[in-house]
Amino acid sequence: MSVLPDYLAPNLRVVFCGTAAGNVSAAAGHYYAGPGNEFWAFLHDAKIVSAALTPDKDNEVLGYGVGLTDLAKKRSASNDANLSPDDYDVSGLVRKMERYRPAWLAFHGKTAAKVMSRSFKLGPEVALGIQDWTVSGVRVFVLPSGSGANRNTKYLEGKPTRLAWFKSLARELPAAPDPEATQSTRQAQGDNPST
Repeated sequence: MSVLPDYLAPNLRVVFCGTAAGNVSAAAGHYYAGPGNEFWAFLHDAKIVSAALTPDKDNEVLGYGVGLTDLAKKRSASNDANLSPDDYDVSGLVRKMERYRPAWLAFHGKTAAKVMSRSFKLGPEVALGIQDWTVSGVRVFVLPSGSGANRNTKYLEGKPTRLAWFKSLARELPAAPDPEATQSTRQAQGDNPST
């Protein structure tokens, strides 16, 4: 059983893939719920989503063409060093990309990207930004983690802030859908689950 559910659908603009749910997120049942984690603020400030979402609204990302998953789905860990190689489901992520075909796969933090790169025999080193490799044909972008423990700017590889990396990703993404317009269209077509 997964620690957190996947939020995936066909043809999303981007799927964010973390390494594993942190212990606080696992206990809360929501992505990026740890104190000091700025993932949700970065999504909004970079204009990847138009609403200021919070962890308890993580299921709403699909309305913005955004998906969420983790490479290690069956175990939580607040430090990636606490994970073993057996915790990572590389083939599972490959199958998800084959099935859902997002425009981009964005690794939230380098650890999961390094695991994938090693599994593809490309070596253990990855840089932040656009990669020259894909996962099942899906383009790959590596972001710095939004975790509160990852605030040291010396690891930002030429950008002044973590937000700057999220903005770089945003410039690569297809246009965002308008969730309110999508809901209005569903209601007009009689596809309203509340009726």
